Amino acid sequence: MAAEIITKEDLQEFGNNLLNQIKGLLGQSFEEPKKWLKTYQVKNLLKISDNTLQTLRDNGTIPFTKLGGILYYSYEDIKKVLSGEMESKRIKVGKRQKQV
Repeated sequence: MAAEIITKEDLQEFGNNLLNQIKGLLGQSFEEPKKWLKTYQVKNLLKISDNTLQTLRDNGTIPFTKLGGILYYSYEDIKKVLSGEMESKRIKVGKRQKQV
């Protein structure tokens, strides 16, 4: 039985083929998220209510930009909030306090 040498290029090609097959099975594309998100997208991403998002805006936890009456949030800022990179703040949610 002859030994077969596998190169880096072979592995890269295999990985790309595998990734394409997985994408096809999932029926989704793995695109970069948009740079700017609208309110409903942030609420869905964070799984929070309108009121909670309003509180996060009011206390400065989540920065936003308002253009023509529409609020936009930077995806990078949302990632920072999720990872805890932004300054930790306490927000009051109902009768309890939650660390964000």
